[in-house]
Amino acid sequence: MRGDVSMKDKTRKDIIIIISYIALVIFALVNFSKIIAFLGKVINIFSPFLLGIILAFVLNVLNNFIEKKIFGKIKPSKVWNKVKRPLCITLSLILVFLTIFFVMNLLIPQLKNSASLFTDTLPAYKEDIIGILNKFDVDESTVNKVGEYLDNFGKVITDYIKGNSKDVITVTTEVATSLIAIISKAVIAIVFAIYIIAQKETLKRQFNKLMSAYLKPRTVNRINKYASMANTTFSNFVTGQCLEALIFGSLCFLGMLILRLPYATTIAVLLGFTALIPVFGAFIGTFLGAFLILMISPIKAIIFVVFILVLQQIEGNLIYPKVVGKSVGLPGIWVLLSVTIGASVGGILGMLIATPLCSLLYILLRQAVNDRINSNKIVNRVKEKV
Repeated sequence: MRGDVSMKDKTRKDIIIIISYIALVIFALVNFSKIIAFLGKVINIFSPFLLGIILAFVLNVLNNFIEKKIFGKIKPSKVWNKVKRPLCITLSLILVFLTIFFVMNLLIPQLKNSASLFTDTLPAYKEDIIGILNKFDVDESTVNKVGEYLDNFGKVITDYIKGNSKDVITVTTEVATSLIAIISKAVIAIVFAIYIIAQKETLKRQFNKLMSAYLKPRTVNRINKYASMANTTFSNFVTGQCLEALIFGSLCFLGMLILRLPYATTIAVLLGFTALIPVFGAFIGTFLGAFLILMISPIKAIIFVVFILVLQQIEGNLIYPKVVGKSVGLPGIWVLLSVTIGASVGGILGMLIATPLCSLLYILLRQAVNDRINSNKIVNRVKEKV
């Protein structure tokens, strides 16, 4: 009798769970747009903290390198144990900010020089373009229109700004407002990341204590195992991405020297920096580099774009999957797929997160499949013996 009652209770619970699940699915489908809008608001509110967690993963790689490789041989003491972590975090932040400052300080003066060179060489541009049009037997009226447009190029820009001064002021105000919001979020993210790195052992201990109080030991061990895998995956991804950016920037520098293209050092550093964005980052650097070279020579700008497109194909299909894909344990085809999906879902941030996240899912799925296969083999062996 008791067995029949327990079976009925279990069946009743299963039916309730199934009905609840179906009801939730129907509710989600009916209110899909509202749920997505709500999730968007929640993500926007917590975006500084999400960015802080991502930044903490990145800085933690550099922080661990400084702690273990640079200061690892220093003997522990009470004073050193208190000073070590803040010092390493400070050095990590200084290195990051110096890198950004170096790139900007290298790029902005070149942009100014290119703009002034463009103004000085505008008459030569006109002659070159008209010469190209004449070679292709373009009719005289079109050639005259192009020449007239180039002569009035500066005047057109000035008239536009004067005629749309209100729009310019509005745009400037919007940009300033957005910049303030971005800076405030960045400050919160940096402070949050520093706190996570500084207190990572304490946070880990608190989370373990919280899980131990409400979860089974088996579940706690599994969560810790997955967290350790996630940390290793993200750390390997950051290391691999930096190595890939260094390789790509070096190849770009060598290629530009061989082709005798201007601004080789500046553009190579710029492309290496933007290559930190998986797969598609080089295209951003290519646009800026082509703009710089365009101010000097349109032909060289075209050569540069063709060279980078070829290099990008080599990098995207050979170097990136081998270096980054191998470092995160993810096959090359899944690296490309994850970056594409991440870009469509979350833009630049999505591209940065997609590859290590996909790698983590890949590792978990691979382990689950292997465990399932091994368990089935054990069952089959038992059946064969019986």
